[in-house]
Amino acid sequence: MPSGRTHDQITFWGLPLVAGLGLWLGQRWELALLLSCAYLFSGLMFGPDLDIRSVQFKRWGMLRWLWLPYQKNLRHRSVLSHGFLIGTVIRLLYLGGILFLVAIVSVAIAQLFFDFSWNWRSFWVMAQARWRQDYLAESIALFAGLELGAMSHSISDWLGSALKRSQKRGIFSRLPQISGKKRQSKRKSPRPSRR
Repeated sequence: MPSGRTHDQITFWGLPLVAGLGLWLGQRWELALLLSCAYLFSGLMFGPDLDIRSVQFKRWGMLRWLWLPYQKNLRHRSVLSHGFLIGTVIRLLYLGGILFLVAIVSVAIAQLFFDFSWNWRSFWVMAQARWRQDYLAESIALFAGLELGAMSHSISDWLGSALKRSQKRGIFSRLPQISGKKRQSKRKSPRPSRR
């Protein structure tokens, strides 16, 4: 399994490729920049290793405590943290849930002290319509960048583990193990008859 420093190097080496791919596919430099920044953020701070006390976890500084419940509830290298699409979606939902709770408390305090009205439902309907109309391409680029950063991490973990396994067990480590021991029957041996 690669170290945090190796993962960082992979992220930095992959950045020009991601930026070029984003520019070629999106045909807009803004989308390529958003894709690249999301890739960099995911590779350095928002990747699969937030499920342990890793370099990514430590980079959150004073806010790293936010990830402690996430670590308590997910096993390291599980499909839910390192899996394709699902890992990024779960991290986004987790962080989004925290930001939503902070927003609710902030609006409630502001309404209490500054006496203004706020309707969550009308805000949500307006935000959703505006997002679909104006920011769909940006949202796709943002998510794709986050997922590419996470997958560069997960794939390097998988390749590193496979390489270690093949070095330990040889080239045939990917094949099922064939034991040389004779199988013992699970049936009980016949009892000697009493006469």
